[in-house]
Amino acid sequence: MNRRIKAVVASCAVAATGLALTGCASDEGGSDSNKLVIAVDLPFTGSSADTSESTYNAISLYLEQIGGKVGDYEIELRKYDNATATAGKWDAAQCKKNAGDHVASDDEVAVIGPYNSGCAAEMIPVLNQDPDGPLLLVSDANTAVGLTKKWDIGEPEKYYPVGTRNYARVVTTDDFQGAAGAQFAVKELGVTNCLVLNDTEVYGKGVSKTFAAELDEMGIQHTDEAWDGKATNYNALFNQAKGVDCVYFGGVFDNNGAQLLKDKVRILGDNDKVKVITPDGWTGYPDLDAMPEAEGVYGTFPGLPLADLAATDKVGTFLDDYQAKYGEAPTSAYALYGTLCLQIILEAIEASDGTRADVNAHVLGGDGITIPADESMVGKEIAIDPATGDVNAIDMTIQIITGGEEKALKGWIVE
Repeated sequence: MNRRIKAVVASCAVAATGLALTGCASDEGGSDSNKLVIAVDLPFTGSSADTSESTYNAISLYLEQIGGKVGDYEIELRKYDNATATAGKWDAAQCKKNAGDHVASDDEVAVIGPYNSGCAAEMIPVLNQDPDGPLLLVSDANTAVGLTKKWDIGEPEKYYPVGTRNYARVVTTDDFQGAAGAQFAVKELGVTNCLVLNDTEVYGKGVSKTFAAELDEMGIQHTDEAWDGKATNYNALFNQAKGVDCVYFGGVFDNNGAQLLKDKVRILGDNDKVKVITPDGWTGYPDLDAMPEAEGVYGTFPGLPLADLAATDKVGTFLDDYQAKYGEAPTSAYALYGTLCLQIILEAIEASDGTRADVNAHVLGGDGITIPADESMVGKEIAIDPATGDVNAIDMTIQIITGGEEKALKGWIVE
């Protein structure tokens, strides 16, 4: 029997993450065969909660504005938290459990998320082996190269054990992001000696590797080290960093980034003296932006900033509607990239027979999905490569934290 017309008893329960599930179906009459659920799987606990809530709010608003329907199908959202209070951020075990819950939830046909590349590495193989799938996963924020392209040993094949791709993303990858950060640091800031740190996670190791490789290409001296996200301080790490004029924080702010930044400024000096460059794992954190030590921190964002996105009529109107509904602007541009994920999934659903396998096949197969510029929630044409799941847009923005806010400085084209 087709999964989407089976009775769904468990969907009115409360998820193990502690978030109530929406789109409940009665166990008395079975589920509505024209009602499909898209899961939103993000870190709603810990430092990333603000960005995740903004993303979920934007997705919800867009779905509301189109009447909660596409083609013959009524669409509902279901919220999953892949972070835990214990970890204070995404948790590998929770990501894997959520993936199993997606497979077991008969009415779900696609998943938006996750925010962290390491979480995606846990989820993709589970969703890939869904006997009624593969189950489609579309991320608004993952940048780890090996999820879609050859990188480390076994990548990307190890994420797709059945041999069929089921993962796409709407932002570019760290082979571009790390290079952009390094080029900006050298060409614009004039750095000559960098301490390149990574947080030991999939994303952090990847983006710091590409940053360091680009420094090598430009003949710039660097020292590569890791930081322990559970350390009480980083005195030893910075005390041994002699003569550096640049520190790269390759990883996520969730991994004790506040303490790392405080110790950097205390030991090596403020950010005018020793520059700090970060990847997008340090983007969209109000707690970071409010830190005095964050003044002058530079960052890369693999996309376009809110101010640029708002310049187009469609996106500008949507952001006005968001402000009116929620009383504030989204925390970061990831809210719009999350909504772009929804647009891609809705296009696939409308063209499909409503089954998981067919929804996935319309994104990862055939001609793929293209969202025209006048419809896209990022104001430009977006196309997903049906062979890899990567996006056509290679956008990169250089940002700076100043006055307690993230502000865009310029776009950057990787040379």
